[in-house]
Amino acid sequence: MKLTIAPAALLELQEAADFYRSQATVGLAQAFLAEFERAVTLILTSPQLGSVFRGKRRRYALRRFPYNLINQLTADEVRVIAVAHQRRRPGYWQIRN
Repeated sequence: MKLTIAPAALLELQEAADFYRSQATVGLAQAFLAEFERAVTLILTSPQLGSVFRGKRRRYALRRFPYNLINQLTADEVRVIAVAHQRRRPGYWQIRN
């Protein structure tokens, strides 16, 4: 199984880590990135994790942080299309592939 992260999702990941770094501590930003990596590893191991969300997409909630990983599955790929805050702009990412 291959992982692909959409450029917009990568930007969201970076912006969230920057927010935690500037508003809290470097340690919290690192914990956020580590949680993202843990979640991606789990999804690659078990692609059916998370709930079906908005059609064929899946949503996986990060632990400790108010973010969801929105992903799409194909036969050989997990594509992360959004690192979406759970309370900001719901569904903004729906137009992404």
